Amino acid sequence: MRIAVTYDQGMVGQHFGRTEHFKLYDIEHGAVISSQIVDTNGTGHGALAGFLRSTDVQTLICGGIGMGARAALDEAGIELVPGVEGMADDAVTAWLNGTLQYDPDEVCRHHAHGHGEGHDCHHGQSCH
Repeated sequence: MRIAVTYDQGMVGQHFGRTEHFKLYDIEHGAVISSQIVDTNGTGHGALAGFLRSTDVQTLICGGIGMGARAALDEAGIELVPGVEGMADDAVTAWLNGTLQYDPDEVCRHHAHGHGEGHDCHHGQSCH
């Protein structure tokens, strides 16, 4: 199994559509056996969903994510675990242990409401 985490300097990245790096974790028997940080080679939900599909990711852990990205990931068959904050490695460990706190209803709507470039979505809040 392979899990991807939106990655920003060791933390779970808080904006899927602007993610420049993912940390990929290979899992066997419920434990991480290897990990690597990879450049996404582009941004935008369609490109990122395609990138994840091409790297055989089954699950994505992330912070804020919009409806377009949700649809693209669903179409790619990737399980989504949104609304996560904190260290990427800790999030994966918690996910594997069944203790990760996340918001399955996390939706970032800022694209439709004209927020500036510096706007980030945060765990547990709809961005509007």
